[in-house]
Amino acid sequence: MILLLAVAAGLLAGLVWAGSRKVKYEAPVLRHLWLVFVAFLPQYAVIYLPIREKAPNWVAALCLIVSQLLLLGFALLNRSHQGMKILMIGTCLNFVVMAANGGFMPISPQTAGRLVPSDVLSNISHGSRFGPKDILIPPERTRFEWLADRFLPPIWSPYQVAFSLGDIFIAAGVFWLLARQQNHRKGYNS
Repeated sequence: MILLLAVAAGLLAGLVWAGSRKVKYEAPVLRHLWLVFVAFLPQYAVIYLPIREKAPNWVAALCLIVSQLLLLGFALLNRSHQGMKILMIGTCLNFVVMAANGGFMPISPQTAGRLVPSDVLSNISHGSRFGPKDILIPPERTRFEWLADRFLPPIWSPYQVAFSLGDIFIAAGVFWLLARQQNHRKGYNS
């Protein structure tokens, strides 16, 4: 969700910026864009396909780690673009915490308690998967806990989902990538 908001906000900011300077909005020309789609496929399989209930945890963890590595490769190939280094930092942060915690993104019982009713949470043991990409681990047993899915939208938000510091960096990088255009120098010189 945070990534979709970053895309929408970045595009809007880029369009407003271009319109205010009476220049055409130019989206960044990214190399090897196909890597983003390939990187999404393992996550898609783990999150949306029926295989998620049948696949062993190690297969799901491997899919999530491979996805992170492919996204990092894409970011490295496009590192010259504005915002891409910020996106790379976020991807690295998510990779580190997931790799250190068995391939899944850790989430604390306290954070998870804001997302599901207490009777549902009481049936999930510590160390078990919580949703398709998270693993329920108490903070004191989480490696790099400060990088875990620990942030939540305000309680009044209709869409509740946990996100990590890495996700914030990724969203900021995407926003900057779309809001800051290749023709920004032309706009200042006009």
